[in-house]
Order: sequence, then structure tokens, then C-alpha cells
Amino acid sequence: MHNLKTNFDKIIGIAKSMLSDVLLEDDNFFNYKNKPKMSDIEIVALALTAESLGIDSENLLFSKLRSEFLSDFPRLPDRSNYNRRRKRLQDYLVWISDSIAKTISPDENQFILDSIPVPICANPRISRSKICKDDPEVMPKRSYHASHKSHYYGFKMQLVISKKGVPISLGMTSANVHDVQYLQHLEKDKLSDSEIIADKGYLSLGYQTSLFENDRIRLVTPLRANMKRRETTWNPNYRYVRKRIETLFSQMCDQLYLKRNYAKTLNGLFARMCTKISSVAVLQYINFLNGKPLNHLKHALGN
Repeated sequence: MHNLKTNFDKIIGIAKSMLSDVLLEDDNFFNYKNKPKMSDIEIVALALTAESLGIDSENLLFSKLRSEFLSDFPRLPDRSNYNRRRKRLQDYLVWISDSIAKTISPDENQFILDSIPVPICANPRISRSKICKDDPEVMPKRSYHASHKSHYYGFKMQLVISKKGVPISLGMTSANVHDVQYLQHLEKDKLSDSEIIADKGYLSLGYQTSLFENDRIRLVTPLRANMKRRETTWNPNYRYVRKRIETLFSQMCDQLYLKRNYAKTLNGLFARMCTKISSVAVLQYINFLNGKPLNHLKHALGN
């Protein structure tokens, strides 16, 4: 079940099928003057395999590859080269997730939106932390997460999933940015003519009206207790549907160590988040192919 090479062979087949339209004959996405040891599709598949198996440290990954699987990966590049290429190929990781979503839920018109904290260091180290500050527009900040009743320092990941739980799009904001502000950055081309279910953090009459009138997106949220005079379409069924994203966040924290960070730059952190989200989609796709429950992620690689 946990043999890295066996699962790599399984995942690279999925990656090739999802990216066949942009893949060159030599299994690269770019034309290289000097052909790299591992092709681009192998780098993508290796990153997805590692995250799917809960190996979120490149140091640990390469230690295992060199000590246990060196004969299976004879053209292994050095770790720094792998890291640079993985960051460069993060868009292709997102395309895999997009392609899987279109395959599993081709006619989906109901989506779920929520956010989750992504801390980058423990609270006592905040004053000394220098990581992930390379982009002045998206900086790590202090914030309070009401559901967890705790303060943290870092970022916030915004995730849109289908009703079935398949990731559709993701974004990153500073931790202190209010959820409602992310609505202006939604990938509206993916979500037009649809309904988005969200919590009270996204409640805004202005944004709801704008999304509906300009992009034909119906944003449904519960009302706050003091909003007695405003009509709402929220009902218990929406509350049940929205639990799907809360369960997915719990799975990602447990299996993919979503809140454990080793990235030193914002680009590295975003590449890591893209890889984690795409690995979720890959595991769901494996279950989909095998006729298994879509969101039994821990069982996917055992099929």
C-alpha cells in the first residue's frame, strides 16, 4: 500500500492522461536546451505521490528515495533542482485538479466555499520569523480563528469545492484579511451560472448582488442573529451540504499535514498548497475509477 514506486507508477499515469494536451513528446512541458534527468511529468507525479503518502518534507522524501528506491529512480535529480522545478510547475498541478473536477463533476452547479488557517510558525517565534515575506502584497500576519479559539501567525487558504468534495479552486490571503474580501478574487469563469454555499464570514449584500448581476453566481450564506428584517434562503439542507468542506479540511490536516509548514518563501508555500489540493483530487479520482466512495482518501492507494 505504501510502496512509493508502485504508487508513483499509478499517479504518473493519471497525470499524463490529465495533461496530455500540453505534454510534449519527451514528457516535458517546456523545451530544454539540456534535457533534465527527470521529465516534467515525473517531477509532478513525484510531488503528488509524496503528498498523497503524507511525505511533506523533501528532505525525508529524498532520504527515502536514495536509501530504499534508488534503483527505481535512477535519474533522480538533486533536491534543490527538484524543488525549483516543482515550484515552476505548480500551474500544471492545478490543471490536474481542474481536469479531475471536470471528469468527476462535469455538470456541477453547486459549490462550497470556506477558509482555513495556514500557520507558518509557532506564536513564540513570530517576532523572529523572516520566512514567506518576499511579496509585500501578501505578507504573513497575526489573526484569531474563532472556530479554533486560538491566535496564529501566517496565511489563510480559501478553497472552493464541488458538492461531491472535489477541489475547484484555491487562493491564499494574509491571515488578517476578512473572508468577504476574497470574493472579489474568485475564479468566476469556473463558477458562473452556479450557486456557492458559504458561512457568515462571506456575508455581504454588496458582493452577493455584484456576483449575481455580473457573473450569475448566487452566493448563499446564513444571516447573523441581529439581521431580523432581511429575507434569507438559507435552510438546514445548506448546513448539511457545507459540512463536506469541513470534513475535507479535517482530512487534509490529518493525512496531508496541511498546517505543517516547511516552506521558506511565499511561492514555495503556494506550490505546497497546490500540490496538497491536487493530491486530494488524484486520490478522489483513484476512488472514482475503482467505484469506491469518493472521499475515502486513506483507502485510495490501497485499491
